[in-house]
Amino acid sequence: MKPFVVGIRFQKTGKVYHFNAAKCPDIKVGDFVVVETSRGQQLGEVIHLVENLPRPRDGSWKPILRRATPRDLVLRQGWQRKETKAIETCSAKLAELKIWGVKIISAEYTLDGEQLTFLYGSEDDKNVDLNDLRVAMQHLYPSTKVIMHRIGPRDIAKRIGGLGACGMENRCCSRFLTEFNPISIRMAKAQRVSLAPSEITGMCGRLRCCLVYEYDQYVEARKSLPREKKIIQTPLGEGKVVNVNPLKQTVLVRVGEHGVKEFSIEELQSPGEPQPPKPSEAHPEPQRGRSSHKRKGSRRRRR
Repeated sequence: MKPFVVGIRFQKTGKVYHFNAAKCPDIKVGDFVVVETSRGQQLGEVIHLVENLPRPRDGSWKPILRRATPRDLVLRQGWQRKETKAIETCSAKLAELKIWGVKIISAEYTLDGEQLTFLYGSEDDKNVDLNDLRVAMQHLYPSTKVIMHRIGPRDIAKRIGGLGACGMENRCCSRFLTEFNPISIRMAKAQRVSLAPSEITGMCGRLRCCLVYEYDQYVEARKSLPREKKIIQTPLGEGKVVNVNPLKQTVLVRVGEHGVKEFSIEELQSPGEPQPPKPSEAHPEPQRGRSSHKRKGSRRRRR
């Protein structure tokens, strides 16, 4: 019997994790459940039901403990209110200990309240020794295990939210991105995006996530276009490619005295390629005259 697997998310745009829902066979999308994670018990929402999912490396999925009750939902709201107070307390203690270059981003209680995790960011994403801070917070929360966890610039921007670098009211990472894809400067070059930091850098200080949205389409569109500086044949003569427009499927070519002209891909031809025959040359007439007599004469001599 195939295991009944569901995707569960713990935050609005958080990563989706898979769990075995054998204990809740009638579960459906939108239901809340209680599961055991590496950070203790958490309350999550069922996002989708999964079919034909490859087994994880360890060979099994963690099980759902139970369906969430109204009490669980109220309990989670109570912890969320305490998380806001915990952030203020931790930030004050950070200043008291004179630890600079660190900012407390958020705090997360487990559903049973046994663990409190502080998520923080540091300048230049450097490791900072926060053992003194953790010990101080542990004294303030003696019945709860306190953990300090550093997150990267993109995760910080995702949690804080706010205006995007493009002017949108909410950043993509806060609205719908559940995971961060690898992004390189090559993607910006392929799309002819200005390499100025203000054009390719997001509010997190890293390359914008949107550079990956249309990258595959640009790569596919470029396959049928000649490379820059290549010599090609145009209706106006031979010329050198100076630029290409992948989305329009056109090429800018410098053709001698004609200057730079734009041609569609159908109008272009590389040097050395056979020219299409003209209508009058499609069926040439047999040759007549002296050439034909020479051929006849040569045949008589060979005989």
